[in-house]
Parts: sequence; structure tokens; C-alpha cells
Amino acid sequence: MYDVVVIGSGIAGAAAARVLAEEQNKSVLVLEKKGHIGGNCYDEEDAYGVLIHKYGPHIFHTNDQEVYEWLSRFTDWYAFGHEVVARVGDQLIPVPFNLNTLKQVYGAEKAEALEKKLVDTFGAGARVPILKLREQQDPEIQAIADYVYENIFLRYTMKQWGQKPEEIDPAVTGRVPVVISHDNRYFGDRYQGMPKDGYTPMFEKMLYHPQIEVRTGVDARDVLELQEDTGKILLEGKAFSGTVIYTGPVDELFDCRFGRLPYRTLRFDFEHLDIPDYQGHSVVNYTVSEDFTRITEFKYLTGQETEGTTIVREYPSAYTAAEGEIPYYAIMNPENNKLYEEYAALTKKFPAFHLLGRLAEYKYYNIDAMAAKAIGLARSLA
Repeated sequence: MYDVVVIGSGIAGAAAARVLAEEQNKSVLVLEKKGHIGGNCYDEEDAYGVLIHKYGPHIFHTNDQEVYEWLSRFTDWYAFGHEVVARVGDQLIPVPFNLNTLKQVYGAEKAEALEKKLVDTFGAGARVPILKLREQQDPEIQAIADYVYENIFLRYTMKQWGQKPEEIDPAVTGRVPVVISHDNRYFGDRYQGMPKDGYTPMFEKMLYHPQIEVRTGVDARDVLELQEDTGKILLEGKAFSGTVIYTGPVDELFDCRFGRLPYRTLRFDFEHLDIPDYQGHSVVNYTVSEDFTRITEFKYLTGQETEGTTIVREYPSAYTAAEGEIPYYAIMNPENNKLYEEYAALTKKFPAFHLLGRLAEYKYYNIDAMAAKAIGLARSLA
């Protein structure tokens, strides 16, 4: 009855399903464990009429014109240049650390001299990793690197990943940039914005096709059986000879037989306030103090005009698979990557079975990169 079964309706599953149905005339069944489509990009109005992102803020940004144009078929855009600030003491400073931050931290006169030194050393517009700053012989440049590391990166990373300072991979430290510009935007991509009517309507349009059937509230393991001894797949108890694209946690697909893959999860505490504004910014990172990592105020994220405001605090912790927990971030290191490969190897027994997405591939993807990967996979299956 179906040519393809896609498990998961987030950006990976939805984009793949649309391409398979539209470009290749495949009959596609999409199975979604959640009670709604859209995966972690799902948004909805809360009880107060504020459009919220149920699973934390998602901001679209890309330099990939093809992906941008493809997604633009399903949504108009609210132009939004995401600006993040960090609370350090009594100050709210722009992050990534840039020349505006430099002025706030050091004062106008000293910042002017430091700015010239940074521009002369690295060039205007450069994004310089802390590691590279620390390698400089100039003590003032080293001091900037130390400030960023201590006040913006270190404690935030400890909260986010549950690590001690000595456990933080230097390679991660090296990716934290200082931006040699006055642009406060968090991303530098050509295309930045939010789906004008929200992510959920975008996914609804993406999955609205006569060749696509969507079932929500369905755990794929209840309807799909992988027979490892024969390499056959059963769908609702009957042999299925088509293609399967799986976007869920690969360890759970095999009942965690080798042990559970480690992830970080998040708890979201939402609060509505009968005031027009709470923090004046879409996102404030708490890089030094507090148990939570950041507060998102949604009206600044979406451009929605409301009398009251809804915020959410994010509390990271280790994923335990407890009821209601969602695995968000793979903890990638040699040991965990090796464990992942053991699970991925089990899927190779099934020639038309494909792993796709953050959970299935145990890696991090931005929305645009995930869409590109999904579209490419679907087109390769012609």
C-alpha cells in the first residue's frame, strides 16, 4: 500500500516525505510518536494567545539559497535577525562577544584602542576562536580571551553539558568566537527569519499532499517490526518491501541492547506575565548565575503583538528516558560515537532502511542543513 514509511515528522521526515511524494510520485506513510507534526520545531498558541515554541526557540538561518527557496514554498517569512545577550553581573552584553561588547566591558576609550588592535591583527569582520586569541603574545588580547572564556563560555557550558571545567573538550572551547564587527546578530547568514504564521502551518503545508498519509500519536515500534535474522521488515504484521526512513533515537529502535546513548535533555518552565515586556530581548543567556541557561521571551522572537508576555526558562540535565523527557543534544565523544556505530551497523541488515536526523545519526544539525540532507536523501532514492 505504501512505497515509503517515514518515521518522524520533524524537518527531516517532513522534507523527505514531500520530495518523495511530489517529485517521485511515491506513496508515503509518515508515523509520528508525538500527538502533533513538526517534531521539536512545533509551535502553538498558549492559553493567553501567545505563539510559543513548545520545545524551545528555533530560529531559521541559512546561506543555502536552494533550501531557503524550497522552504519558502510553504511559508512567508518574518524577517528576524536574532540577537542574544548574556547577563553578566548587572550588565546585558551582546553574544557572541563583539566590538559592541568590547565597549560595554572596557569603556569607550580603552575599547577604541583594543578594537584597532583586534582589527589590525585579525581583520574586520573576522570570527576569531578563543583558542586563537589565547595563542597571541599580546597580553591585552589574551585578557579579552580570558574574559570571554570565564564570563560567557565556561559556566554556561558546565550547565548545558553537565561537565566540570577540566572535562570540557578544548576543541569545543576553540569554537567559541569573538566577532570583530559591530553586528550584534547571533548568526551571520544571508537568510534569517521565522515562518510568518509559525512553524506548524509550514509543516502542515509541507505534508499536505495526496501521496502522503500522516498518523500522529503512533510509536513506530508498535507497527513496524525489524526481523534481524531474515533482514525483512513487517508493517502492521505484513511484509513490507519498500523504503524506511527513520529519524528517531537509533538505540531505542533496538531496545538499547548495547546500552543507552547519552543525551542532554531540557526542562522548560513557561510563565505568562500580565505586563507588556519582561526582558526586552528574545533570548537572554545566563552565563554565570542561575540554574537555568537562558530565558526566551517569545513575542520578540516572532514579532507577535500581545498585551501580556510569555517567557520560558530552560534547565538542562542528563537524559534518562523518564516519562516526558526528550533527548535533545547528542554528547559526541569517541566512546559514545563508537556505541552509536554499533547501533547503526544493525540497520545495515535492512537494505532499504535509512537513518536521517539528529537522533538517528547522533549528531547536531541546524534546520537548513537538516532540510538539505533530507531533500538530498529523498532524491537519491529515485
